[in-house]
Amino acid sequence: MAFSTDSGSGGPMADINVTPLVDVMLVLLIIFIITAPLMSHKVKIELPEANLALDPDEAKAPPVPPITVSVKEDGSLYWNDEPISKEIMESRLSSAAQLQPQPKLNLRGDRTTKMRTINEVTKIAQGQGMLDIGFVATKEKGQ
Repeated sequence: MAFSTDSGSGGPMADINVTPLVDVMLVLLIIFIITAPLMSHKVKIELPEANLALDPDEAKAPPVPPITVSVKEDGSLYWNDEPISKEIMESRLSSAAQLQPQPKLNLRGDRTTKMRTINEVTKIAQGQGMLDIGFVATKEKGQ
């Protein structure tokens, strides 16, 4: 309600009517009170359990060391730091793919090596039957 006094300018005094604001806040409070229990409803599911027990044959077998193939900018290939040609690499990858368990293949590329060359070596490895091919990179400093 606005009152005016005779000592002022004589015009009506403007006050903010907070009644609609209180009404809206009460409605929102009621909505949140009703919906809050619905948000915390949990569905109970039973997750599968992992069997980490190894077979007796796998427990005895020593881990297979990974194979590292490095590719330089000029396209030269290195098998565990030993220079090789593409033909020799194909034959070695073919024989390595038949081993049980199959060793991992780590593919290293020089910083300036073309992606086309890396892709070509990856396709050769996949064509020979290598299943686990990883790309090796160095972590940037400061991370």
